[in-house]
Amino acid sequence: MPYTPVEHRIGIQPIAIANVPNATLQSGQSPFFNQEHPLGTVIRAADPVYGEGEFIYLQMAPAQAVGSLVTFGGYGAVAGGAASASQYQAALAPSAANIDKPLAVAMAAFPAPAPATAFGWFQISGQAVAATNGTAAGAPAPVYLAGAGLVTTTQANGRQVLNAQSVTNNGTPAGNFIVLAIDRPFAQGQVV
Repeated sequence: MPYTPVEHRIGIQPIAIANVPNATLQSGQSPFFNQEHPLGTVIRAADPVYGEGEFIYLQMAPAQAVGSLVTFGGYGAVAGGAASASQYQAALAPSAANIDKPLAVAMAAFPAPAPATAFGWFQISGQAVAATNGTAAGAPAPVYLAGAGLVTTTQANGRQVLNAQSVTNNGTPAGNFIVLAIDRPFAQGQVV
């Protein structure tokens, strides 16, 4: 997935690369050390196969792989009277029902050996390659949370991903992956 930013900015971190902080080096567009962009930054990027999409900059989930579905919150958690960016922390989407959170697709795996923290881009709109639990068929079809950052097309009450639909069946692209058409996906739960 060679997404190339189409923004008119200088110094955008590559879409499929994780950024490990360096306490002695300040770089990029963020005032924080080696966090290339402010958390929550949204940009557009294009891929020659999948077209254009939108991406959000988040703190990565320690166990995430490329294609993992993650949850995140926005800036504004108040701790001790001060706003906190801690809600821009990605977490692998669970298989729980009605979790009421926005979702995104990881564009890079958490680095190894595992650092204390890492930052990267997550896709929130466009054609996204997402990891499955191996049971995704019948495209186009609704998608559901399948646990540990995975999706499925097997119906599960309260686990439907809103604003997402499968475009391919499991194995396209190769492996346990499918292409999803997403537009700011949300784990609200199935609307009956």
